[in-house]
Amino acid sequence: MADKGKDLAALYLSERKRLERQIDRKVGCRSTASDLVQDIFLRLWEKAVEWKGDSAAYLSRCARNAAIDHLRAEKTREAYLQGELPEPFSEPPLSPHEILAAEQNIRHIDEVLASLPEKTRHIFLLNRVHGRSFSEIAGVMGISSRAVAKHMARAVAALDLSATGVNNVD
Repeated sequence: MADKGKDLAALYLSERKRLERQIDRKVGCRSTASDLVQDIFLRLWEKAVEWKGDSAAYLSRCARNAAIDHLRAEKTREAYLQGELPEPFSEPPLSPHEILAAEQNIRHIDEVLASLPEKTRHIFLLNRVHGRSFSEIAGVMGISSRAVAKHMARAVAALDLSATGVNNVD
């Protein structure tokens, strides 16, 4: 490993200025170019790469890629600071009225589901909440897929009727 360290140090001393100039031309900042060259050699040290072939060409490619990555990161950073990138949850916060309405809707749905027969409610929850198919539910509950479809139709109809304001669930 000592030979690799000496080889890398010699390579750094011989190539550093050339790589800094190459990167500086792309990014326009001597300090950034110096940092990127140090990062390149740090990565080489961590990988303990054995050089086969032209190390100058390999380092030039590394410098080019480091400059491109830096410019992309800067562009993304600038766009974010200027608000060009969408924020993950960019919708405005809900008003207290909207929160209250949503809570009331959830309570109403819970009431409608509670009023359904237990088997129908169970089938509905298996399908809509847990994502089970009709055939999977039929297999677990020991009924036909057609019976599952009927229970689902009953549950969906009850929810639809409650949404329209009709409170007749049977």
